[in-house]
Amino acid sequence: MLGKKSISEFKIQIPEEEIQFLKNRLKQTRFAPPIDSSNWSDGTDADYLRELIRDWGTRYDWRSREILLNRFDHFLADIEGTKIHFIHAKGKGKNPIPLLLLQGWPSSFIQMLDIIPLLTEAQEDDIPSFDVVAASLPGYLFSEIPSKHGMSFSFIADLMQKLMVETLGYKKYAARGSDQGALVQQQLGLKYPENLIGLHRTGITPFLNPLPADLSEEEIQYQQKVASWAKSETAYASLQALRPETITPALADSPIALASWVIEKFQRWGDCNGDPDRHFGRDKLLDNLSLHWFYGAGAASVRLYREVLRNPGLIGKVNVPTAIIMPLRDGIAVPFPRSWAERFYNVQRWTVLEKGGHFSEWEVPETIAEDIRSFFKSLTEKR
Repeated sequence: MLGKKSISEFKIQIPEEEIQFLKNRLKQTRFAPPIDSSNWSDGTDADYLRELIRDWGTRYDWRSREILLNRFDHFLADIEGTKIHFIHAKGKGKNPIPLLLLQGWPSSFIQMLDIIPLLTEAQEDDIPSFDVVAASLPGYLFSEIPSKHGMSFSFIADLMQKLMVETLGYKKYAARGSDQGALVQQQLGLKYPENLIGLHRTGITPFLNPLPADLSEEEIQYQQKVASWAKSETAYASLQALRPETITPALADSPIALASWVIEKFQRWGDCNGDPDRHFGRDKLLDNLSLHWFYGAGAASVRLYREVLRNPGLIGKVNVPTAIIMPLRDGIAVPFPRSWAERFYNVQRWTVLEKGGHFSEWEVPETIAEDIRSFFKSLTEKR
């Protein structure tokens, strides 16, 4: 393959002093004065957060979790001076399809760990398996933390294209994304359609400014729902997009600030019926928090919201064949009309999920894997 010299194997090895520093900081946590009967309605529930912090600092064993995470093959690639972390898992079936997996905020590659073996395992002769490349966006674990402005989704798409085509040698590949990962994926579709077999994404971006003059009645009603949803649910995004440096010191310096800022989104956006531990798994939630803390990604990842305002990238319709999967428990305004999605994508598969939320690979991995396989099977049959 091309670019071998730019790739190095990587093991997660957090220094012992960093682990002890975290435990000491957790012991020294100063909690806010309590308020009666919050129950998540005012933000992160104080009782839940207190228990989470106690568990993080006592029962949770990072070293045992580190061993589990290192069962996957981790790599670092130098892409024109930018370090990109990725997990590479080869497909076991015939002619596996290269598949780039991308996630977004406030998640990490933890979101992809359960779905990776489902995608790589050998299937029946006519059902594809995949060479999975689960890449971390710059600012996420353990990709490079940008120190300058300019790390837009458009530029990240250039890096991911070079990773897949020039470094790993996949001339044609598929892509699956959600949240910020889906926005990078959209830029890939607009900039490099000749290299893409197809796109598979969760949800759709509800915002477009200015709105088209030819909205259907269904789309008008949808945009009214979006406007109502945005008033109650997007304060975090406004802060991260307009004034990220106001919150980054707290996320970099305080484990409880990081936990409170992140965990609320899993509770609100996941199909967890109010109980993120039962739905996502307490240890996996703490894996995600610990990695964000150790690497500084809790602060770095929010800056991408600012970069998309500085450079929104290409605008237009992606003509690459696209599958859209819509979990009805996602925190973003759903369901959305298919006609709205078709303004942005060449939609060839449309799946509505009664279960699952914003972090669908984590929440319903079997369902997502099956949908990915079915979609790309249909594309290979058309060739």
